[in-house]
Amino acid sequence: MSSDPNPSRTPQTPRTSAAPATPGKTRAPDASRRSERSRRAIFDAALALVSETGYAKTTIEGIAARAGVGKQTIYRWWPSKAAVLLDAFLDLAARASEALGGTAESEIPDTGDLAADLKYVLRATVDEMNDPAFEVPTRALAAEGIVDPDLGARFTEALLEPQLAYYTRRIEAARRAGDIAPDTDPRLAVELLVGPLHHRWIHRTLPLTHAYADALVDHVLRGLAPRP
Repeated sequence: MSSDPNPSRTPQTPRTSAAPATPGKTRAPDASRRSERSRRAIFDAALALVSETGYAKTTIEGIAARAGVGKQTIYRWWPSKAAVLLDAFLDLAARASEALGGTAESEIPDTGDLAADLKYVLRATVDEMNDPAFEVPTRALAAEGIVDPDLGARFTEALLEPQLAYYTRRIEAARRAGDIAPDTDPRLAVELLVGPLHHRWIHRTLPLTHAYADALVDHVLRGLAPRP
């Protein structure tokens, strides 16, 4: 028999204090993760639009619409479309390096065969310069860097100089090993290697091929060979 003096009343569920939320189930949105997703979408949109329509027709509004973000989001992080494209390109280059097993600290291989090492890297450079995913934004940034000194300086500092430094260190190692003349200027030697490559690429004078890269290495190393 029930002890309730009013057995017809519907039993009430006792009120209890709310249990603490289980960690991970009611966690607030991760702002940093959301920001990273937005950045990735902006990078992808910028690179896609430059490839599809060209640099001149690419706009902040177009990038925002393609990425699904407000243009104020882009302006909060970058002052111009050139700045967006530069960061997008640097991100693309970093991801491509990681996909090949490299890192930001990767060096030109030193197998003891200077010619083979330089040909290996120059051939990879040729492949990259012929890849539309890299060629289009690189041309856009190179052109914009001429009229925008600040962008040009950042492009050189963030991308070109680190790459040239890889070559310089490999040339210095070859000089210490006696593979090239002891009075070789490493920076000048590097410019002899990559300068003609970029000249042919920028002006489209002739095709950029592995055979051309190999010929450059052979000609430059003949000039740098130790003299009796």
